[in-house]
Amino acid sequence: MKHVDWGKGYLHGGEPLLLPSVKKSSSRNQTKLISRKRMRLMAEWKVNENGDIPCPVEKLGGCGYERLELKCLFSNRLLSKLRKKVKKLMKIHKMMDETQGSKNTSSGSNAAGEIDSCNKKLRKAACREGSVANFLYCPSVDDINQQGLECFKYHWVKGEPIIVTNSLEMTSGLSWEPMVMSRAFCAASHAKGSSNLVFRTIDCLDLCEVEINIHQFFKGYLEGREHSNGWPQILKLKDWPPSKHFEECLPRHGAEFLSALPYAEYTHPYYGILNIATKLPPDMLKPDLGPKAFIAYGFGEELGRGDSVTKLHYDMTDAVNILMHTADVIPSSEQLAKIENLKKLHDAQNQRELLELEHERQQKECPSERFRSEFFDPLTMEASDGGALWDIFRREDVPKLEEYLKLHHKEFRDVYCSPVEQVVHPIHDQTFYLTKHHKRKLKEEYGIEPWSFVQKVGEAVLIPAGCPHQVRNLKSCIKVALDFVSPESMKECMRLSKEFRALPHKHKAKQEKLEVMKMCIYGLSNAVQELEKLNE
Repeated sequence: MKHVDWGKGYLHGGEPLLLPSVKKSSSRNQTKLISRKRMRLMAEWKVNENGDIPCPVEKLGGCGYERLELKCLFSNRLLSKLRKKVKKLMKIHKMMDETQGSKNTSSGSNAAGEIDSCNKKLRKAACREGSVANFLYCPSVDDINQQGLECFKYHWVKGEPIIVTNSLEMTSGLSWEPMVMSRAFCAASHAKGSSNLVFRTIDCLDLCEVEINIHQFFKGYLEGREHSNGWPQILKLKDWPPSKHFEECLPRHGAEFLSALPYAEYTHPYYGILNIATKLPPDMLKPDLGPKAFIAYGFGEELGRGDSVTKLHYDMTDAVNILMHTADVIPSSEQLAKIENLKKLHDAQNQRELLELEHERQQKECPSERFRSEFFDPLTMEASDGGALWDIFRREDVPKLEEYLKLHHKEFRDVYCSPVEQVVHPIHDQTFYLTKHHKRKLKEEYGIEPWSFVQKVGEAVLIPAGCPHQVRNLKSCIKVALDFVSPESMKECMRLSKEFRALPHKHKAKQEKLEVMKMCIYGLSNAVQELEKLNE
């Protein structure tokens, strides 16, 4: 996607500096030149007379002389044998498909009555009329130790997120204070012979990179930063440290995070017996599933643009996200007055660019009925100690969510605060954050809403694969996240893998790669071997 920089004044309601026609035409001409050049290069890449396909020419990123070979890791015979073994073992052990089994289980109880105790640990997260899915399972660490995996599986197989409280009680108590982490990172950098202590952060207002000294960044985390006009400067680090191994840069914090993981049978990246990602052989290239730190500033009030957010997106896998630390930065009354004045300029700009008229025009084309019902907002409840506002959508609501975003895409702003002009994929593009205004409209027009809740320090949020979600920081936050692959989510992981593969070649989401079929086959093979040993 091509983004137009209209100048700094445009970010807060000013007129654009460049005419869109000039910028767009130059971009089109440049694209045509690149396409012609690529076509000429492609013409040089030909099949050999004997049918061999050579590696692409150097200008296309290949070597030009080695052969491309199609290799099959698993023979058809091996897979058919594995299938027969699975069917035989399922018959011997009288197993059934857990997915089908969950559909026959009545809400609130099962044969052993174990689910009754689960339902005492619920947190309200939605106001869906006529639905039992308005609450999320929210156990403490002690509950998990007493109940085991039964309650987790009951909710997880239905694609419901789970919130675990007090997860840091399982740790040694290592400090996640910003200055402690800063010193640890500096020490690790010096030990590696690196003196680069500059972070490349994202300014949430225009989504452009900002280079900042590590000490200045963490000082702003604790005390806040602002632009010259008083608007909060909200910076965020994503997927930090940049190394593939969190433990190499912050070894003690990495070990502390792993010790905090709830349901380690599923989530642990090395010893999780039910984590399919651990089943790949040691010598095989593995996807980078984390852990990664997400460190960002925050602001309690919704600003409307420039908020500290993780935009609406899918994870290709399941994920667990733990809030390790927060810092509350309280703005002065003078700054709040400046913010209110700037928000009025933003509203006037929205009107001037006909966003509301565009909405009314498109709404006439919307085939759905309007729903008048209660809208759930967790921020109206006691959430002063919370750090991040989460919105997680159900898998079954994705088609309606995508339809809404396609219909209203010009009402959202992305890079340089420009309206979203193009939609390739409403969720994979990661260009949308639904404000309170849009969440209300979504429910009115399509009758769907997300699970919404506030994450507090020490709470671990487990998100099933295939559930679109977004996050807004209410305070400065340090979160650490890790991906895993549960057996219950394998079908959804495969679906997402195909969906990612169908995106355009240069789409940024194409960087996500997951060897989900390999994981599935190795995981199944491992389970078969273990069961055969039991039979012997």
